[in-house]
Amino acid sequence: MTDTDSSPTLERKRGSGVKMVYDLLRDEILDLVLPPGSPIDEVQLAERFKMSRTPIREALVRLAGEGLIDTLPNRSTMVSSIDFLNMHTFFDALVLMYRVTTRLAAQNHRPEDLPIIRGFHEDYAAAVQSRDALAMIATNAAFHAAIADAGRNPYFTGLFRRLLDEGRRILRLYYLSYEEQFPQRFVDEHAEIIAAIAARDLEEADRLGKAHAEQIVQQVQKLFARKNQLDIAL
Repeated sequence: MTDTDSSPTLERKRGSGVKMVYDLLRDEILDLVLPPGSPIDEVQLAERFKMSRTPIREALVRLAGEGLIDTLPNRSTMVSSIDFLNMHTFFDALVLMYRVTTRLAAQNHRPEDLPIIRGFHEDYAAAVQSRDALAMIATNAAFHAAIADAGRNPYFTGLFRRLLDEGRRILRLYYLSYEEQFPQRFVDEHAEIIAAIAARDLEEADRLGKAHAEQIVQQVQKLFARKNQLDIAL
């Protein structure tokens, strides 16, 4: 077999290996399985995934591009810290996008959007019932992303998805603050948002989106104001 014949297959295998490593490490970082400051070792990762260091390195380059890992001057690599100093700018953007996407969904949704949104709402309610914080984070993001999709503005949708992704580590800490005693109001607020969207009530959708986002911000701020409550390296 010539190099020309084999290279597409090899490239596909390498590409799939990069994606697998990237997806798994990204989830572990965002879900705090790998906390901020955790060392990242290419050799250990190559052994773990049973592959060469080339796809490992490519996956790490992608993660570095998203700001999830840092390479230090001594060339060691670690999971990036959470930027608490600039957290207010993240919160400002998050609250605004909750408002904008919920309002636009009330204005622009199509009939076929509502069953999708309600489906993610039911998934979220099940995650709350089972006290599964990681599932709550995933289904909450899917719920609000579906609302953004219904708003029919891909620019807002893209930005909101990015914020929801970047906020996964914050939300993990947020849910930890409830010590698995998750209030039913999370589910109730989602139901109210769906009702406002279905009724095409733009002002109510805006108000609910703002209130929903602000209670998340307030709880996170309250969490960080406490001392010695979470045993996690930040």
